[in-house]
Amino acid sequence: MTLKIAIVGCGKIADGHIEEIQKMPERARVVAVCDLELLMAEQIAVRYGIPSHYDSFDRMLDVEKPDVVHITTPPQSHLFLARRAIEAGAHVYVEKPIALNLSDVRRLIELCTAAGKKMTVGWEYNFDPPAVEMRRLIGEGVLGEPVHVESCFGYNLSGPFGAALLGDGSHWVHRLPGKLFHNNIDHLLNKIVEFVDDEQPKVTATAYALREKRFGDARDDMLDELRVTVQGARVSAYGTFSSHARPPGHFLRVYGTKNTLHVDYTSRTVTLDASPKLPSAIGRVVPAFDQALSYLREGGKNVARFARSDFHFFSGMNRLFGLFYDSITRGAELPISYRDMIRVAWMMDEIFRQAPQEKART
Repeated sequence: MTLKIAIVGCGKIADGHIEEIQKMPERARVVAVCDLELLMAEQIAVRYGIPSHYDSFDRMLDVEKPDVVHITTPPQSHLFLARRAIEAGAHVYVEKPIALNLSDVRRLIELCTAAGKKMTVGWEYNFDPPAVEMRRLIGEGVLGEPVHVESCFGYNLSGPFGAALLGDGSHWVHRLPGKLFHNNIDHLLNKIVEFVDDEQPKVTATAYALREKRFGDARDDMLDELRVTVQGARVSAYGTFSSHARPPGHFLRVYGTKNTLHVDYTSRTVTLDASPKLPSAIGRVVPAFDQALSYLREGGKNVARFARSDFHFFSGMNRLFGLFYDSITRGAELPISYRDMIRVAWMMDEIFRQAPQEKART
């Protein structure tokens, strides 16, 4: 069965969605795109050869009757659009964050369950090759029992997306309850819940801004540094979101009873910390070479992937799409559980309660 896919929201991320879907023509094809700005929908349809484009979401649903709707709009519209898509008989793929708060996430899950439809969320990094390799090593017992996790996600406010929101005080990010954090810390927290299995662990959040306040509007209220501690019954975690640390990092460290594992999502490497195996001072010399060999092997794997045309930016997104589509057509398990969606949404609510953005201006 080839699924009919419709996409609403024709910003930059929609390009990535379309490109990855077009790599799996036996599973799915994009039949239509929609945007409030008809010109946006038209230009993406022309560039990718998509048959139809709309500026009315309801009309697209009525005419195209898609099997799956990908929602790639700003988060404020996710609840409304996902609800309409589900009511029209479609499954939904929602870009992160799913919705603005835990209550809305629960509502969408309830709607999907009642309608017999499925939903997933754009946590594509959890399906990148390094994440897959990490789970393989853990499954083989290399790590032992997880004890502690460090999750880090860096953001460059000088980059194209950062410059856009700092250049416009009315940018939609400034209207989110958690502003910059709200649009990004899914990537921080969804890695933590894989190891901290508690329903509602103890969460402590500290947030602040390192930027100079110079606009006199909502941009000055936006916090840009966040630290989160999570204490579960068996595993603890520390999360860092930083807009100023350079280079911007995106990594996960998992401390286990046998080994400590480092997953770098930027360089796409998975390494184990080397430990001294020889006595005296020589034992402190060897681990650096062991570590260097580990990175050399990881680099070799990446070269091999590149040679196979299997080293591309959205490889995790492609894998997530495939798993989600299989859950629809073959009855396979959802790639991301509703339980994890709820737990991440709960953590985000708790973080924004402890670090409210409206108190940022002094």
